[in-house]
Amino acid sequence: MESIDTRIAAIRGRMKEDGLDAWIINGTDPHQSEYVCPRWRTREWATGFTGSAGTAIITHDKALLWVDSRYYIQGAEQVAGTSWLLMKQEAPGVPEPNEWLMMNVPPGGIVGISADTLMVGVHRAMEGQFSGKGIRLKATADYLNEVWGDRPAVPQTPVVELPLSISGESRSSKLARVRDFMRRQGASYFLLSSLDDIAWLLNLRGRDVEYNPVFLSYMIIGHKEAWLFTSPRRFSPDILASVSHDMHVRPYDEAPTVIADRIAVGDVVFINPEKTNMLLYQALADGVEVREGREPTTDFKAAKNETELEGMRKSHLYDGVALVNFISSLDAVKNQYNEYELTQLLAAQRLRNPGCLGDSFGPIAGFGPHGALPHYSASSVGSSPIKGNGLLVLDTGGMYEFGMTDVTRTLLFGTPTDEEKKDYTLVLKGHLALARAIFPTGTSGYQLDILARQFLWEQGLTFFHGTGHGVGHRLNVHEGPQKISSKPIAVAMVPGMVTSNEPGIYREGKHGVRIENLEAVAVHETTEFGEFLKFETLTLCPYERKLIDMTLITDKERAQIDAYHAMVYEKLHALVDDPTWLAEATKPL
Repeated sequence: MESIDTRIAAIRGRMKEDGLDAWIINGTDPHQSEYVCPRWRTREWATGFTGSAGTAIITHDKALLWVDSRYYIQGAEQVAGTSWLLMKQEAPGVPEPNEWLMMNVPPGGIVGISADTLMVGVHRAMEGQFSGKGIRLKATADYLNEVWGDRPAVPQTPVVELPLSISGESRSSKLARVRDFMRRQGASYFLLSSLDDIAWLLNLRGRDVEYNPVFLSYMIIGHKEAWLFTSPRRFSPDILASVSHDMHVRPYDEAPTVIADRIAVGDVVFINPEKTNMLLYQALADGVEVREGREPTTDFKAAKNETELEGMRKSHLYDGVALVNFISSLDAVKNQYNEYELTQLLAAQRLRNPGCLGDSFGPIAGFGPHGALPHYSASSVGSSPIKGNGLLVLDTGGMYEFGMTDVTRTLLFGTPTDEEKKDYTLVLKGHLALARAIFPTGTSGYQLDILARQFLWEQGLTFFHGTGHGVGHRLNVHEGPQKISSKPIAVAMVPGMVTSNEPGIYREGKHGVRIENLEAVAVHETTEFGEFLKFETLTLCPYERKLIDMTLITDKERAQIDAYHAMVYEKLHALVDDPTWLAEATKPL
């Protein structure tokens, strides 16, 4: 295998041919996916760094890799002995990647990024930054296609077609809704790149991307015709015939050619500039009018129909069984396992369930100080043993044939400190307040966020991640457009949305606490003031009662916890391995 520095030299050779002063490797794929398949793990190939976030920049005499504080130690170890200079993102005195380029690329210089991973919106923003310095941004060919000799191919895993009993709506009905949106927008065509939107729209699922049941594809939708760009080899004859009834199926790499051929001068095309890459955008003729906004499919997908919601409830019922079976067995295996091994035990419990396909994301299991790292990922090497006193933050989820789960519980090992109990209880109080919220139609997650933070803020405490994210039905565990966050997001909660409720607190070097349930938005009532909404809690798993400081709990909160625990017991006791343990874990406080 060639060295990292040999790879840098090969990229520089292509840069020189195109007259570039710098080339950026952003490590994303053509669809802005959260997880990328091996073909687009470009940052890893070029640098040797395996973390999930970072920006690499190559000039003719420098190679720099920006990583955030989560990955600085890992990055330093992995690029040691190479030409890569590690830059600690957001550290004092360290410029951001674009700032560094504006300081080091001369006026008239050219900075390049592979067109297929450069989104239209990002391109515009960078052009605006660079123009003041006289620097030009160029959407280039993918140089790695030429210098990465054994680059993995575009995946073509088999797809499955969801029956109506799982999807709740036919493909033709969904296409009709999209075309109605296009008519209202005055659009001739809709260009769609978001993989989970395509999977939802077509009632198809694949396994091209780890943890996400999607398949690499683009779509063009017209009023009478549609085109799906993906490997035809992934379809069984029956599914190919079914899909071909509604659209043309063409190879993945033909999308730019068909865009250039079919979308003509005078046509109006609708795109999301944050999800459409420059490779496709540059294929549009100069006379094509472009209208922009969020994909209609994103909003349609977020508001689950009753069939999808029933699938989510079913998934959480089975997931609750796995969680209770796992937690109830921990006393018998104390001091025997490390963090990683516990995630494998829980995964095995999930796979006992009907319809479980595996994890819905990479599990997070942090014991003691590791629990203070919100996105800590335990691996088979270097995981902490579960020994002595401490808190375990366990954030996991299951992918089922009929739904997805995402749940966090903070579990106690040994005897808690007063600080641990107080932290847990303050987080729980915010979690409960959000779960019992009643709010008018039109309310956004930004408006609800304070409910989860209020008790922490009163004590001078907070957390720095979002409170809630959307969750897909038999799709990605992270989806939009809604979020519950302290950052302003003008997306209203609507019935059928499924959103996480996961406040936390993290004390560096000591412990972390996070509690997460999934909540479905539902109609509460309609009054003379309009329609009001509420949350239906889907997750079924007891809270850690030994960590609850009862002196901080109100009567209303006690009743809420007792009612939740009664529901958990009612739904699960006949299905779990140890109903006696469950009865004790869910008895009234």
